[in-house]
Amino acid sequence: MDPHDLQRFVTMTMPYGKYKDRVLADLPGHYLAWFVREGFPQGKLGVLLALMHEIDHNNLRTLLDPLHGR
Repeated sequence: MDPHDLQRFVTMTMPYGKYKDRVLADLPGHYLAWFVREGFPQGKLGVLLALMHEIDHNNLRTLLDPLHGR
């Protein structure tokens, strides 16, 4: 994992789909689970979505709060 990935969760937005322009850290768990079933996109976006799913699945979203400004 790239150490900058945590910051990317709160700055990078979803480039397409139902949640276009939503910050990755704010994507709902059911949407991340859909990617698990259907397959993650290639490249950095897919890696970040897979990591975000793990964070969500393990109920660790609060770890991103300091970065998110909450």
